[in-house]
Amino acid sequence: MCGVAGIFGHPEAANLVYLMLYALQHRGQESAGIVSANSSTGKMKEHKAMGLVRDVFDERIIGDLRGSNLAIGHVRYSTTGESSSKNMQPILAENFKGPIAVAHNGNIVNATELRHKLEGDGSIFQTSSDSEVILHLIARSKEAKLIDRVQEAIGQIRGAFSLLILTNNHLIAVRDPFGFRDLVLGKLDGTFIIASETCALDLIGAQYIREIEPGEILVINKDGERLIKPFDKPDHFSFCVFELIYFMRPDSFAFGRSVDGFRKMLGRELAKEDIKEADFVCPVPDSSNQAALGYAHESGIAFDLGIIRNHYVGRTFIEPSEKIRHFGVKIKLNPVRQLLNDKKIVVVDDSIVRATTSQKIVEILKNAGAQEVHFRSSCPRIINCCYYGIDIPVKDDLIASRCSDAEICKQIDAATLKYQTLEGLRRAVGEDEDDYCYACLGGSEYPVPIPEELQKIGKIL
Repeated sequence: MCGVAGIFGHPEAANLVYLMLYALQHRGQESAGIVSANSSTGKMKEHKAMGLVRDVFDERIIGDLRGSNLAIGHVRYSTTGESSSKNMQPILAENFKGPIAVAHNGNIVNATELRHKLEGDGSIFQTSSDSEVILHLIARSKEAKLIDRVQEAIGQIRGAFSLLILTNNHLIAVRDPFGFRDLVLGKLDGTFIIASETCALDLIGAQYIREIEPGEILVINKDGERLIKPFDKPDHFSFCVFELIYFMRPDSFAFGRSVDGFRKMLGRELAKEDIKEADFVCPVPDSSNQAALGYAHESGIAFDLGIIRNHYVGRTFIEPSEKIRHFGVKIKLNPVRQLLNDKKIVVVDDSIVRATTSQKIVEILKNAGAQEVHFRSSCPRIINCCYYGIDIPVKDDLIASRCSDAEICKQIDAATLKYQTLEGLRRAVGEDEDDYCYACLGGSEYPVPIPEELQKIGKIL
């Protein structure tokens, strides 16, 4: 899972993309990068490094990227290719047709097949990322016009892709025909803005125009915008429902709906058949806050924050030499002892994957004095891995794929456990429920066929 941002035609393009990446930081914390271009001089500059946006860029670096009116940016959370500096994006390459950069969010399921073919034809790859395949396909095309090269390349890839392509005078946005990942178009002072989520538009004061439609190629240059729809339209779209459940920021607007409103509806659906005596409903902050609110409103049980999140913790830290039990969870989440003591609480989390964190949370709450902990998941049971860009692990690591609810409840030491039902999830989605992908939840087939070698290992490497 990654986040992308792009701007065409603004004198502060690089600086604005940098700010947009801050808003998209939740979509990737491994690396961040920006490539900028000047349409007058034809020069392109780049800077990328491992780490958070705040650590990768400073005033001097942004100053070096200025003087350009086009830019794209990327924050990375790896789902294909190892987590290393060689896989940072955007990927910038030079060839005889001029420099070109690509920033990609999604997973190409036939990347291995395409890569082997390209290597057989003489291509030399610098990364292990599936995104580089796209760049090679564009570079090797014999079509004269850029858009024709892009169209030929995109026609060969299969899977989930919301991507930005930058040259020294073009910004191109592409979304796969199933629409797995969101991509939105905005405007600021007459210039075009593209981002993975609307929250990035909000940060810089840009106006939301519309979503880039599934199967659409949007070409932006000095003459304005041009739309191309080269794909056959599928029977239905396959928007990623897990984006709404967990990944997106609640203040974003995606797939035609408010993420905040959707998560509250999930909580309401979860509570409808779950009459439970409890002193209060408590979220596992922050991605579960809205679902817990919805649960509280529907059940009539009070809402309170029994767990506080430390927002100043990065993804890595140094553990003390003397082992502290559950240090990794406790450094991020801390119970409010005065509130929990001798209370019966309903804990709402966004999902349960391996259940290791769930187990630690229950133990921490009980140690803080909670009398009973009733655990609730706003997401149905996750029983399959994802091949389209969400980092859901090998199937054997998914506890719901091998254990019953009763077994999981016992393992996490909760008083009771209840998952959202697939029917409840579909009711929350509403009238366009068939336009979503539920494959990881066992609620639909994989929309794009998965190569046999990937099915055997249960995930994309």
